[in-house]
Amino acid sequence: MRRSDEARPCPAWHDGGVTAPLTPPHQPPNDDPWQKPQGAGATAAHVDPADGTDTRTEVRQAAVVTVAVALCGVLLGLLWLWLSPRVPLVAGDSAVFLKDTEGEEAIGADGTFVLLALGFGAVSAALVFWFRRRGGVPLVVGLAVGGLLASGLAWLIGWGLGPDDVVTQARAVGQGATFDAPLELNARGALLAWPVAAMLVHLALTALFAPRDPEPEWVPFGAPYLPADRQDGPGEAH
Repeated sequence: MRRSDEARPCPAWHDGGVTAPLTPPHQPPNDDPWQKPQGAGATAAHVDPADGTDTRTEVRQAAVVTVAVALCGVLLGLLWLWLSPRVPLVAGDSAVFLKDTEGEEAIGADGTFVLLALGFGAVSAALVFWFRRRGGVPLVVGLAVGGLLASGLAWLIGWGLGPDDVVTQARAVGQGATFDAPLELNARGALLAWPVAAMLVHLALTALFAPRDPEPEWVPFGAPYLPADRQDGPGEAH
């Protein structure tokens, strides 16, 4: 008999008749190691296997971070109002003049805002990393957006709670009196100090202290692949 005939499934005789094979050739057996369990692909697409956090949870956490960081802009605005130098003005007959034409108080106000914003950005990034060790795109975006909103809120608070406009103060103090100019932010780029510092610090902390993903196991070229639960131990029959 030829070898090809031995590999064919033989029909079974039962009560004088022929029955079909128990396992049809077009259906794989239930113990097929290559068969993927149902629902495994959908779970892996939305859940992080490292900590079990899905995309919706990350978006919610990013929204919380955005709101919390933005509210911290109130503290930044109050500190900026308290620590920034004032620009002295002198009321004249029909105009207002700088008391010190070579003064650097206006530059000092911008510099104070930038330094405070950099500090707030670094602290906010460290706190976010402390409570949420693993990074993510939604979390970083929420941190950056919250820092930008906080900077704008601090600017409005410092300007709104600072000295009144020049005309109102000049009329109130009278001719020859000295008063402080309104607190202004001349360099609009200072608003980016908080979000830039937050992203850089969070990126550095994530690169240094975040848990690493497991290294993939490399299979030699040409070796048959079997899942971990299907691999036979040493000495077991194949």
